[in-house]
Amino acid sequence: MPTPHPVHLEVSGDLRRSRLTSFFRPILAIPHLIWLSIWGIAAVFAVIANWFATLFAGRSPEGLHRFLAHYLAYATKVFAYLHLLAEPFPAFDGRPGYEVALVVAPPERQNRATVAFRLILAIPVLIVMHVLTYLMGVLALVSWVVSVVLGRLPHGLRSLGLWCLRFQQQTAAYTHLLTQRYPSFDVDGGDPAPATGELSPAS
Repeated sequence: MPTPHPVHLEVSGDLRRSRLTSFFRPILAIPHLIWLSIWGIAAVFAVIANWFATLFAGRSPEGLHRFLAHYLAYATKVFAYLHLLAEPFPAFDGRPGYEVALVVAPPERQNRATVAFRLILAIPVLIVMHVLTYLMGVLALVSWVVSVVLGRLPHGLRSLGLWCLRFQQQTAAYTHLLTQRYPSFDVDGGDPAPATGELSPAS
């Protein structure tokens, strides 16, 4: 069996969506987008420091690793909420407990050569991530219309969105030196099938 990716999503919650909050979702997400932008400024300096530290020690320092992991976990919450992949209004932190949570494994030994040339090695997946970012925008628009009209989100639509989000965050973790594992192209985005009695695409 292949080793699980050290950066993955844990997904819970059902497919029901409030029509009211779904309609105003882009507005409701504005405070989170502002805070994420502010946090992102500090993250840029943390990534630079993490690159030098990992290149020197062969391992991401615990403090920098934790800070960047929390930043990516918070970004995951924000994007999941904005794209209607999750329903509750998220907290302004990177702690676990949200419907769509990013799990990042502890620091691991990394090959210094791959650390030195990480941005070059990441070019192929950065291109894929750029394409998926546009796809997520299209999916978000479709999800917005469906959620407002039907009050639920089809499982297949959420699964595709989560797959894009997972690849996006694994790419970020790779470029941020949180793992030396390349993003996974596995089609499983971590979205569990609806439980019995839960709203499904056919319901």
